[in-house]
Amino acid sequence: MAYVIGANCIDVTDRACLDVCPVDCIYVGDRKSYINANECIDCGACEPECPVDAIFVDRKARGDESKAVFVTDSIAFFEEPLPGRDTPLGSPGGAGTVGDLGVDTPMVAQY
Repeated sequence: MAYVIGANCIDVTDRACLDVCPVDCIYVGDRKSYINANECIDCGACEPECPVDAIFVDRKARGDESKAVFVTDSIAFFEEPLPGRDTPLGSPGGAGTVGDLGVDTPMVAQY
């Protein structure tokens, strides 16, 4: 995983990052967006576009528990069934194919 969206995105989802992502790997939950590491090409186009500085490189989470939990949570968004769903989202090949999901991980939902 290279890029992660953290706490500053919760209840903001301004979507500027979606507009610049060349591979459509940023998925919109209910209160926050998530970057699919399997689809991301690590270009970094999203990071400077975020108006609330919510996007960071995963290695910046080392030693910073407030960021590390969002690395784990981002993985869970794609690899574990989300609330109300029977199967994990996985890597569907682009956020545009699934649209806004309207659901977050339990961690973000309780945040």
